[in-house]
Amino acid sequence: MLTTRSLFNEIYLNDEAYQLFCSIAAGGEDQGGWENERIHSLAQDPVLAPKIARHGADERKHGRIFTQLLHKRGLDKVPVPPKADYCMLLERQGIGLAHERLKSDVPLAEREIITYLAHSRVTEQRASEQMRQLMKAYQDNPDLGRAMQMISADEDNHLAYCHEELLRLAAAGHGPYIRHTLEHIAKGEIRTHRDVGLTVMAAMGRILGWPLPRRVVLAAGLYGLYLYEATIGWRRMVRLRMPARRNALGTPAPPHAGLPH
Repeated sequence: MLTTRSLFNEIYLNDEAYQLFCSIAAGGEDQGGWENERIHSLAQDPVLAPKIARHGADERKHGRIFTQLLHKRGLDKVPVPPKADYCMLLERQGIGLAHERLKSDVPLAEREIITYLAHSRVTEQRASEQMRQLMKAYQDNPDLGRAMQMISADEDNHLAYCHEELLRLAAAGHGPYIRHTLEHIAKGEIRTHRDVGLTVMAAMGRILGWPLPRRVVLAAGLYGLYLYEATIGWRRMVRLRMPARRNALGTPAPPHAGLPH
């Protein structure tokens, strides 16, 4: 039976497919870590800046976890195909803060901070949902199950932090700009998620030797998800509600945290 769990298990059992899966994940987390580190260095809010730093430290931790998972199999990271580079594809659409901007030394303006938080709110929604999916798929796998649970908890904290900070800024009079920015980013992210998904699916199909009918079914599923999200599903990515856990990133990240040996 073609299920999410069976697909992820098939990837896990094949070294080349698993290597690509972990390399893409590690690359995205490392990129997110760098972006948050730069944003932290340019942020002027003394209360918000430490939370941004914690966010960046968590992303770096996730990158180390995926790299450690590879090394436990005796594998190294491989280059991420350009069309599977989620972070860079978002930037090329003008979503989030451009890397050239982050390389400067000019402090971020309040609207740039809002852009960062809106970008994080949308992408962390995706990350939270995907990690829950992976946690369920690998719940019986001792190594992967523990790693996915750890990362999933962090992604939920990141999402809670974004909700809380954006609501604070909305109460300060930035509501219309926040709504506009969230909608723009959400619609661009949905297209990017579709394109990256199709690229990764095609690569996994070649590696695992999937027959054409299976590839067609999986591609149709991705297009179906895109159509749902483009018409209705995007709304879940722009809603703001006060999280149950307040101040989720209010404590420093443990130094050099990673997957326990």
